[in-house]
Amino acid sequence: MSFDAVDVIRTKRDKGELSDEQIDWVIDAYTHGAVADEQMSSLAMAILLNGMNRREIARWTAAMIASGERMDFAKLSRPTADKHSTGGVGDKITLPLAPLVAACGVAVPQLSGRGLGHTGGTLDKLESIPGWRAALSNDELMQQLEDVGAVICAAGDGLAPADKKLYALRDVTGTVEAIPLIASSIMSKKIAEGTGALVLDVKVGTGAFMKDLADARELAETMVALGTDAGVKTVALLTDMSTPLGLTAGNALEVRESVEVLAGGGPADVVELTVALAAEMLAAAGVTDVDPAERLRDGTAMDAWRRMIAAQGGDPDADLPVAPEKHVVKAQSTGVLSGLDALAVGVAAWRLGAGRARKEDPVSAVAGVEMHAKPGDQVSEGQPLLTLHADDTSRFDRALESLADAIQISAAYTPTPLVIDRITA
Repeated sequence: MSFDAVDVIRTKRDKGELSDEQIDWVIDAYTHGAVADEQMSSLAMAILLNGMNRREIARWTAAMIASGERMDFAKLSRPTADKHSTGGVGDKITLPLAPLVAACGVAVPQLSGRGLGHTGGTLDKLESIPGWRAALSNDELMQQLEDVGAVICAAGDGLAPADKKLYALRDVTGTVEAIPLIASSIMSKKIAEGTGALVLDVKVGTGAFMKDLADARELAETMVALGTDAGVKTVALLTDMSTPLGLTAGNALEVRESVEVLAGGGPADVVELTVALAAEMLAAAGVTDVDPAERLRDGTAMDAWRRMIAAQGGDPDADLPVAPEKHVVKAQSTGVLSGLDALAVGVAAWRLGAGRARKEDPVSAVAGVEMHAKPGDQVSEGQPLLTLHADDTSRFDRALESLADAIQISAAYTPTPLVIDRITA
């Protein structure tokens, strides 16, 4: 059945519901070039302004899945579970989480991406390990899942190609924020990936894509519904991203911190969230008799990490690169560190070279921000609070500009929970 793109646009422009047939046609036609970018831009804006109901979002997601291939892990000897984070600052959770869950008996096919703007990319972080490679064939991925139990790699071009095209368009047309399009973008790739269970880490706060709790909750509920409708056991945690996770934001810096967590140490918030997400993934996969915290303590998660890195050409014993230039930011007064703005720290890391403004930009493995205190800590005037890491000193001024209002020191601090809520179908 063929439609006219303008009629489809008018339907949503006038607050109507798109039929299943309209959605199937417009996604297929756009993927194959029969619907022009300017027409899809207009439709995306109409969706941003007028929304979609659950049926429309589910059909839109299914149409994007149908634009490409689907993976199948049914032949693996263990169940599968995956995690997706909506992105934050210092969010290195995937790095210790994948081998931890693998050490508990569940395979983790973690197809990850690269950073854009102030949020870091998992693949960029791992590429700071000498020799590690992100690109795997489907056969290599399957073999590693069977042998090691965990893979963190780049998604192939065959998964939801409609999403890849639409994602780029949304980025340049002011329609990134449309919750139906965010939810369908994430879930089309995750469902096509073929995992049996999925845990979503939906960030909320200044350093998150969703600044508002109500918006984050709507996104989480929409994605959980999409996963459930597609037969994937799906649960979401709403987690705080007003403060950076852990004590580092940057590529090699975050790998180093992740290894500390796998060694049984590391910052308390990173450990807490890693264990919480691991427990959700295991439960969703039907494994309830293993304590992930014990697997961190007894070294089996570290063993899985070393095998995972080595399987993708990396040297788990290699020294990570270190920045040649550093700049220390000191406390301006004495008191309790009551605020450390996640967005400001993320922008600083980006300006230092850890992130990219465009997808084709290179990133620095060594750049980033190291934090010496967390909100709630007592600090003294002149005490180092942050160390900025960069390849050259020319990057420090702009990074410091972004941090101008990032640090609050006061008489008291009211802590907020890291895990705000849990969303299920």
